[in-house]
Amino acid sequence: MVVAVRADTSLRVRHARSIAGVFVTALCAGSAAAALLLILGYVVRAGAQAINVPFLTQVPHPVGVTGGGVANAIVGSAITVGIATVMAAPVGVLTGVYLATFGRGVVPSSIRFLSDVLAGVPSIAIGLFAYVVLVAPFKHFSALSGSFAFAVLMLPVVIRTTEEAIRSVPTTIREGALALGLSLYATTIFVVLPAARSAIVTGLLLAIARVTGETAPLLFTAFGSQFWELNPNNPMAQLPLQIFNYAISPYPLWHQQAWGGALILIVVVLILNALARAALKTRVIR
Repeated sequence: MVVAVRADTSLRVRHARSIAGVFVTALCAGSAAAALLLILGYVVRAGAQAINVPFLTQVPHPVGVTGGGVANAIVGSAITVGIATVMAAPVGVLTGVYLATFGRGVVPSSIRFLSDVLAGVPSIAIGLFAYVVLVAPFKHFSALSGSFAFAVLMLPVVIRTTEEAIRSVPTTIREGALALGLSLYATTIFVVLPAARSAIVTGLLLAIARVTGETAPLLFTAFGSQFWELNPNNPMAQLPLQIFNYAISPYPLWHQQAWGGALILIVVVLILNALARAALKTRVIR
């Protein structure tokens, strides 16, 4: 009888703890979602007033002249991030494939450790590194140096997601390809990589979203420009950098345009994350 009472009491305590845990978890998740919605709502309300056709198609106007836009900054950011993706994708994917295929030993463990450390390095430190490597020796700011900094920031994300994507491919698929006479190289390139393609693309999109709104590395590399510039070897306008410069200016019009630029960045990041989720969902369905 005493044992039954104790068991019943213990069961009630565990149920109470379970309910309390669920409540605390829901409260934390709700708080995080509310903070995100609050930020998004404020940016949309402040930035929607600046979004119009001239804002998206014109370059910045001088101080005192109404109007102007961020068209050159949007194009400059697209060029810089695009070059960074071309730099980071092959290196990151091949490194991830190497770690997933030959993941044991001192060298793979060291590479994995360094990749994890690089993921935690502040972006401003990466910007200073790019400045020392590419800007100071040549005494020349350029979008290429900004792309180099972005590529370094993207590498850890691409490496880790690629490694996990390759590891998630069932072993039976590899064994089947090897049993049919394919070499390890052919199995990896023509069987394993296509099977993990959706997850790799997901990681690449997340890496692009990671650097799209970065400002600190651009302060030391791309430098910015008020004019149209399509040559990546020259200083080039960047949307995050223009938002930063407008936000610290004393002009109300520029403040409003900074909110408009911030809204554009948020929309781009949301689109990239939606594409990443869609790619991952496609992989799960398959």
